[in-house]
Amino acid sequence: MMFTINVHAVEFDLNSNHAILYNLNDNSVLYEKSSQEKTSIASMTKIMTAIVAIENIDNLDAKVKLTYADFSGLAAANASVAGFRSGEEVTYRDLLYGLMLPSGADAAQSLARNVSGTVDGFVTLMNMKAAELGCSNTHFVNTTGLDHAEHYSTVEDVAKIFQYAIKNKDFLEIVKSKTYTTSNGRLTFKSTIERAKSRYGLSMDYVLGGKTGTTGDAGYCLATIANYNGVDYMLVTAKTIFPSSKPLNYLDAKTIYEYFMNNYSYKNVLSEKDKLVSIKTKYAKNDKVDFYANKELDMYLENTYKKEELIYKYSGIEEIPYDMEKGTKLGKVEVFDKETLLTTVEIVLEEEQEFDLMKYIKANKLQVGGIILVIVLLLAIIIRLIFRKKRKRKVRRSKYEK
Repeated sequence: MMFTINVHAVEFDLNSNHAILYNLNDNSVLYEKSSQEKTSIASMTKIMTAIVAIENIDNLDAKVKLTYADFSGLAAANASVAGFRSGEEVTYRDLLYGLMLPSGADAAQSLARNVSGTVDGFVTLMNMKAAELGCSNTHFVNTTGLDHAEHYSTVEDVAKIFQYAIKNKDFLEIVKSKTYTTSNGRLTFKSTIERAKSRYGLSMDYVLGGKTGTTGDAGYCLATIANYNGVDYMLVTAKTIFPSSKPLNYLDAKTIYEYFMNNYSYKNVLSEKDKLVSIKTKYAKNDKVDFYANKELDMYLENTYKKEELIYKYSGIEEIPYDMEKGTKLGKVEVFDKETLLTTVEIVLEEEQEFDLMKYIKANKLQVGGIILVIVLLLAIIIRLIFRKKRKRKVRRSKYEK
């Protein structure tokens, strides 16, 4: 069986110019708005910085020393920092938490220098990873996300990078953390997302973590992962109206997340007992063959969905000959919810059919009658010939005896 899942979404009146929402369970897009248009992505860049660093560090608990170069230009650019000090010795893990939770540009540059020797060398690794992940509309020139004409991406590409990154257990642990205290005990970081939720009184407990970003060109950006009722989501938004006294990026996230959480859930579409189609046979013991789903399929659908209203549309072979081989593809059944195609099931003959002679005779009376008549005539001729031959032998025997 082959299932193809199609999900339809709704439109929202958003403050964000770009958005994309994934159902990670199915790896399906639930909603998108200008998701493939290039834009500045601010500190969402640090998602790539983090995963490239993690993949190029053998021991996250090894210690490194920050230098003056790690802070160069950050104050002038008004970049956010984690609070590390030049000359301070910390672990790579400390730097990664400082990078992701308070969005520290100092941590970003220190990681780059310690991993690759130079920031430029590390940025080359970032662009190589973007190409590897198929992010064709992405180009990095720094590790921090500071505005630059040649530093850009799309929310679709950011989501690809984020999806890849959360498969790494160390990255996922970091991005889901609310607080972290460095190994030397000097700094305690709190997630920028947790700070915003507290500051604005946002009831978004379903958000597990993510990465924020803010620059003049990018506006407010937000990449988050969430879980509700067993469904894993990922939402990336960018270029929310800027500046603003309201957390518009979070309000957009709340609007999008809660619409789907309140109006969609997993529903059963196919189960093993669901008969999809019956196809008649030709000259077989069984008059027809029933085909069932033989597999469970649950889909993420609107809560108004009713299974009893599904429509099955079959196209393919209308009659199965008795001598058709097992494994022959007969056609397909398209399963519709009203006018929406939900899935397609391939119909395959799973058992050979047993020939029924009486059905063949009934269906071919004239042909069979003709064949029987010919056989009878042949038998009569054969019997007559045999009789004549016996008679001749008898006459010859009687002459010989005389």
